[in-house]
Amino acid sequence: MAEYVIGVDCSTTATKAAVWDRNGVPVAEGRRRFPVSIPQAGYHEQDAEDWWRSTAAALRDAADAVGGDKIGAIGLTHQRESFVCVGEDGRPLRPAILWLDSRCTEEVDRHGSERVHRITGKVPDPTPSLYKLHWLREHEPEALDRAARVVDVHGYLVNRLTGGRAWRTSWASADPMGLVDMARLDWSDEILADVGLERGQLCELVPPGSVVGELDADVAREVGLPAGLPLVAGAGDGQAAGLGANVTTSDRAYLNLGTAIVSGTSSDHYRWARAFRTLAGPIAGTYTLETLLRSGTYIISWLVERFTSPGETFDDGSRTPERALQEAAAELPVGADGLMVLPYWNTVQRPPWDERDGPGVPAYWDRSARGVIWGLRGHHTKAHAFRAVLESLALEQRLHTTAVEAELGTSIDTYVAMGGGAQNPLWCQIIADATRRPLAVSRTVETSSLGAAMLAAAAIGWYDGPREAAAAMSAEERRYEPDPDAAARYDAITDAYRQVYPALAPLAAALTDALEGGEQWQRSLSAATTPPST
Repeated sequence: MAEYVIGVDCSTTATKAAVWDRNGVPVAEGRRRFPVSIPQAGYHEQDAEDWWRSTAAALRDAADAVGGDKIGAIGLTHQRESFVCVGEDGRPLRPAILWLDSRCTEEVDRHGSERVHRITGKVPDPTPSLYKLHWLREHEPEALDRAARVVDVHGYLVNRLTGGRAWRTSWASADPMGLVDMARLDWSDEILADVGLERGQLCELVPPGSVVGELDADVAREVGLPAGLPLVAGAGDGQAAGLGANVTTSDRAYLNLGTAIVSGTSSDHYRWARAFRTLAGPIAGTYTLETLLRSGTYIISWLVERFTSPGETFDDGSRTPERALQEAAAELPVGADGLMVLPYWNTVQRPPWDERDGPGVPAYWDRSARGVIWGLRGHHTKAHAFRAVLESLALEQRLHTTAVEAELGTSIDTYVAMGGGAQNPLWCQIIADATRRPLAVSRTVETSSLGAAMLAAAAIGWYDGPREAAAAMSAEERRYEPDPDAAARYDAITDAYRQVYPALAPLAAALTDALEGGEQWQRSLSAATTPPST
């Protein structure tokens, strides 16, 4: 009888192979890092062979730690939207293009449409692979013409783990590419025709949680695991993290407080709207409705680096600058004494939802958005700026969640937080207060790996299904309840906050025109600064 399962998470900069017991407790881990190449501004690429090399090494370390014969199955999860073109031999024809690559902004403008959104569930944006494939079709057509397969990370790893026998991926792994008809959970012939690809150039789609193959004998010897070990189809890392946090109903949402803030909830029906992007859920037949703010711990780290000196410590040297700022910010009142931040250090994607406007308010996805520190007075300190950043991220999440609730017609009652930011108690309390929702912190940091392990555990019969596995293998570490007085003050602040960016958006667009050398500069500036006629 197997004692453990392995959840492999091949993310943007490292592969983790975590070993989990039946209670969702990690007992060992293998980890290998690999680089990201940035050949020019906006381009982010990788050697897809690093996906395999790091996975093999991480599996070997994990197996050595517990004994390979104690492992019952391997579940897979991975960085979403990243893909590679491979030849007949299964080897890369060019570097893989990653999810955060933004070279395709012109292709988004040219090919993005309501039709594509309806079919794929993805608001036109540089993240889905679809628009990078359009870029390849225009700039490197030979790469697609020569490609025997265009595969996501999941499909690439399944092929290597099975010794080249299978090209399979789950629809919950592939759909972030933007090539799947989400209503049917199958490749969209219409979208494939748009980009000039054929079904034969893609992986076979299977349900998440199904067995996609067995571990090849040669590979098994290399990684120290039994030959024939079941390989279980997973989902993209975001959806897998939601399962790992036991978010399987629409009244709960996961909140990944990482470099970006990613939040998602579950739906039993396909829905598409500008308030969220729709993904296939980790439980076959379900959907994940996800929001994204590209500035999370990224902006917190930015502020600490800019506002403190390298190597600076406080008191006896035991406190880091971030810890000191956090403690000082905790002593400040709600609203940071009038200092407000718009946290758009990276491209913003958020709905300006107003509960008073009713459903159907259009969302804006604005690549011209820029960060703002507003309301500065002489008494403000770097602790005020730190608190204002935390509050702005919480207010953004409130707007996101409210928009999702309006589309669903139901309420999201609880967040389950994960990621590095979940270890910041001040931020967690501010989120609970500003959103008026309890926030629970997941027991484990590696929730994506745990979600993949849950699917593996269900596939080999430890539990009746993924929902039962999620309930049995997940746990909460601590919980933050909203403070009624603080929540009431954040209500008033939100009314002011939601008006700031719409007022500045025309100026942001004008500035973008100017910096890009566009001829629209004077016209845009004039339109942005001319008062409306009465």
